Amino acid sequence: MDHSTHTDHSVQKTPGAPETQGAHGGHNHDGMIADYRRRFWVVLIATLPILALAPMIQSWLGLEDAMRFPGDRYVLATLSSLVFFYGGWPFLKGFWREITARDIGMMTLISVAITAAYAYSMGMVAIGSDETFFWELATLIAVMLLGHWIEMKSVLGAGRALEKLASLMPDEAHLIAEDGSVGDVPVSTLVGGESLLIKPGEKVPADGIIIKGESSLNESMLTGESKPIFKALDAVVIGGSINGEGSLTIRVNKTGDDTFLSNVIKLVKEAQASKSKTQDLANTAAKWLTFIALGGGFGTVLFWSLFTGQGFEFAMARAVTVMVIACPHALGLAVPLVVARSTAIAATNGLLIRDRTAFEAARNINAIIFDKTGTLTKGEFGITDTLVFDSAFTEDDILTYAASIEAHSEHPIAHGIVRDAPEAWPVDKFKAIPGKGTQGNVRDKDVKVVSPGYLRDQGLTMNDPRFETLSAQGKTVVFVLIDDKLAGAIALADIVREESAQAIMRLQAMGIQCIMLTGDNRKVAEWVGKEIGLDEVFAEVLPEEKAAKVREVQSRGMIVAMTGDGVNDAPALAQADVGIAIGAGTDVAIETADIILVRSSPSDVVAIIELARATYNKMIQNLVWATGYNAFAIPAAAGVFFGWGIILTPALGAVFMSASTVICAINAQLLKLYPKVAPT
Repeated sequence: MDHSTHTDHSVQKTPGAPETQGAHGGHNHDGMIADYRRRFWVVLIATLPILALAPMIQSWLGLEDAMRFPGDRYVLATLSSLVFFYGGWPFLKGFWREITARDIGMMTLISVAITAAYAYSMGMVAIGSDETFFWELATLIAVMLLGHWIEMKSVLGAGRALEKLASLMPDEAHLIAEDGSVGDVPVSTLVGGESLLIKPGEKVPADGIIIKGESSLNESMLTGESKPIFKALDAVVIGGSINGEGSLTIRVNKTGDDTFLSNVIKLVKEAQASKSKTQDLANTAAKWLTFIALGGGFGTVLFWSLFTGQGFEFAMARAVTVMVIACPHALGLAVPLVVARSTAIAATNGLLIRDRTAFEAARNINAIIFDKTGTLTKGEFGITDTLVFDSAFTEDDILTYAASIEAHSEHPIAHGIVRDAPEAWPVDKFKAIPGKGTQGNVRDKDVKVVSPGYLRDQGLTMNDPRFETLSAQGKTVVFVLIDDKLAGAIALADIVREESAQAIMRLQAMGIQCIMLTGDNRKVAEWVGKEIGLDEVFAEVLPEEKAAKVREVQSRGMIVAMTGDGVNDAPALAQADVGIAIGAGTDVAIETADIILVRSSPSDVVAIIELARATYNKMIQNLVWATGYNAFAIPAAAGVFFGWGIILTPALGAVFMSASTVICAINAQLLKLYPKVAPT
């Protein structure tokens, strides 16, 4: 049974629209909650005199003579009619919707049950009998309304994630005019290219580039990154992030549906709306349960009225209880609630799900192929080793002399040295040595930072075994000459991310084989693989060969995930059973992937797999509870345990049915994402 005939728990929300929409017969969730709450209180008030006037209740209390009066059964019938038509209206309306849609489900069961009880009771009044179900009818409807009210409040929490995301964007922006004046304009009017002022503590109103100022920005609600990120000139800022201590001027480059936040909301909507294989199973089970309940209800009436001496009233009570208690409400909600919850958790932690089926498949992954550059490594040169050949200098001296010279160079290797050096000193007479390095005068010393080729040209030999080791690892080694004497050497490589090794260890502990796929030379690849503990390395792979390598691993009978960030990774991402794109990567890679990690961190690969497994476990828990509950509840409702004195009234059946639904809702809310892998 498609549960959408009762409640669509997906959230339909667009940036700038403050209300959370959920199609519940065309009404929003908040309105439906208020409606159920109002109907419940009216029914509850009417139920109190119904209980007082019910002959059975009076008999139990020994108050028949004290509370009976002429025409009391007509007063009872009138109050019960109010309860039936006003309190039962949502269920009767739902029944009509299911019938016209030819999708018989929960509303049909409830409506048949309360209509049968009401019609039978009114017939008894017409013939002057006191054998009515009015008090059972009233309490049943009251409990059903209360259960729906509580359930919808529980469900609503899963959909609030999009509302929270949309609320991140401010309504107004400080627009800087051409004359330098600043005025407030609605964010909705921005088209791109405008200059905006962002004051300390304010939310960034749109995606843009910093053109003036520097500050730390809190992106935790967008990316899951808990620490504020320092950003300066030319850095990208995300709309919805919170500015820290500095004043910023940005140039808007994305607005409306093109913004990062809008894309996140779009992905969450699509993921929450998508059906899972587990959901299909639940729908099929719910459909069969509906027919079982209807058939069981009629069968119960026939059995107790024809083959026992309990009478038609007893038989009707059992049949009504069967149809109420067997409502597949919990079964219909078991999976959608977990889907909504997991998607919301993923989105607020920087894990964006584009394909729900692929996300569910992630729990079965037994091999992950990582791209190297930008995924396992930072994609930038950094210092790994410093060698000292002249005892007159320390490692810091070597680094500082080198950084002083390289500060005047634009080479990526130079940037790596400058970034990692303790400091830099003033330089005189700087000049480049074409194809070989740079040189200059630092503190009255002639300093050169040169390649191994320069040493060969100058006839300088290097027999230090440490250099041979670094070369064997594929690292780039530059030499530092001070006054034409070999003073030291600096080894650089693409820096391995701090969290890569721990992420790999966690994945291996989960039974997942970790493989690296790179176009880099074999020495570099093997060094990185050894550094972080990979199971296998594919090196010197051409871009067009990456998809073939994925197929090769798949041919071993493995379910394979591919993680990458570049254009040349797109075919491999598409070939893999689960494609995972690093969010800092290219648009091509992101559009090809099934899952997008906003942060460029291997720890998020661990997080998405753990979330996939936890989500599946919650789905199974809910399904087991929903089906197991019915396996016991339906026979009990039918009176199978009557011989042992166990009998369920329709109202008690409604309590059990509603309780099972609320349990599934609460269990879904207990889904958590465990802490991400921390840097070592």
